[in-house]
Amino acid sequence: MSREALDDLKQQIPLLDYLQAHDWRPARRLSRGRWMGLCPLHSDHQPSFLVDPSKSLFYCYGCGHGGDLIRFVELYHQVRFPEALALLHQWRGVAPLVQQAASYYRRQLHRHAEAVAYLQHRGLRSPVLIEHMRIGYAPGGCLRGWLTRLGYPLPALRQAGLVTAAGRDAFTHRVVFPLEGNLYGRSLSVAAPPHRFLPGAKGGLYAWEQVRHYPEVILVEGLFDYAVLWQAGFHNVTCSMGNHLNVRQYRELCDRPRTVYLAFDADANGSGQQASESLAGRLREQGVNVLRVSLPEGHDPNSFFVHDGHARQFRSLLEAARR
Repeated sequence: MSREALDDLKQQIPLLDYLQAHDWRPARRLSRGRWMGLCPLHSDHQPSFLVDPSKSLFYCYGCGHGGDLIRFVELYHQVRFPEALALLHQWRGVAPLVQQAASYYRRQLHRHAEAVAYLQHRGLRSPVLIEHMRIGYAPGGCLRGWLTRLGYPLPALRQAGLVTAAGRDAFTHRVVFPLEGNLYGRSLSVAAPPHRFLPGAKGGLYAWEQVRHYPEVILVEGLFDYAVLWQAGFHNVTCSMGNHLNVRQYRELCDRPRTVYLAFDADANGSGQQASESLAGRLREQGVNVLRVSLPEGHDPNSFFVHDGHARQFRSLLEAARR
């Protein structure tokens, strides 16, 4: 890629816009339009991360890293230069398209009784929760037509993963949850693979910006686990979308002193418990206070509430959590 093309890419994606899209928030304004905030590249407890929007440059006085947008992507996502460019190209083109798809799916939810019935079967009944999580439904066979009428070309839909190589909607008969730059779809059919994401990173911890300031955080594996806990009043809950955290999610949990309750699935084969124990050890090495929540055998938080569990009982599990 030529120098002109690199400069053009950086002009199209201002560094400050990219940082804020990845949950960075400035703490105070400095002279000449510069900003200072917590560093997203290491566990920062006092603002040490300087951003100069006019020059599109950053520098951290804590960890010593600095550079331009591309250098930030390399450090933040732990990738090399070519992969950083690919991520930026994808982010530039795919983000608006994914937002359009998520909005379309939200409008479909209450038009399809099977989707509403599935949510109720999984214990998701609150309209406030559905609005909070922006839950939608992909019936299949209609998204491609909608987006092409809006002017998006078919190759762009394929690149985003919204349409298959054969030209069909990638998400069919799935309840859809918007993520940061991605979508998660849970199949209503037992014949299809239950989980599906778009290509690319699944992002950080779910709803982290709303949770990060709590001194105590509950971490669960799945979005349906998150949903029933949030619905029950536990608004300090977040989700890793699996029991193996990516680099960014791990870094988020370690960004300040806090207590983390690990409420992973109590799997019959012990996989959830093993993942919880391993993660607890890694977090404690970073000074995080970790307590492991013991759910009834064979249950996850979602099934716990679906099978008549309630907030008071879950709070008792939190109180009984052990190291």
